Amino acid sequence: MSGYFGSYTVVALLFAIGVAVFAGALLVNRLLSPRHPTPDKLMTYECGVDPVGEGWAQSQIRYYVFTYLYVVFAVDAVFLFPWATVFAAPGFGMTTLVEMFVFLAFIAIGILYAWRKRVLAWT
Repeated sequence: MSGYFGSYTVVALLFAIGVAVFAGALLVNRLLSPRHPTPDKLMTYECGVDPVGEGWAQSQIRYYVFTYLYVVFAVDAVFLFPWATVFAAPGFGMTTLVEMFVFLAFIAIGILYAWRKRVLAWT
């Protein structure tokens, strides 16, 4: 397993083992789990209360926008931690600082855009 394709062989082998373990666990679960469906078991369960009405409800789009904004800022926070470790390394100080301010400027532009579009207003 040496050479260029040797490392790909190892990755493919580990992937195959992972898929086999996953499929085996699903198969064992299917074989060992009890199956006795009744109408009460097949009914929708909602926090201990019997469901009333239809199961479909309309949501406002602004909640999705808040979710996307949260994801954007969470990803930005993920980028800040490696920056903090590289910033302390010798020889990377000024370059890293300029790059991070450019990155933060893009984030600030996104916040200003969301603010101008009145996305950040809750109601």
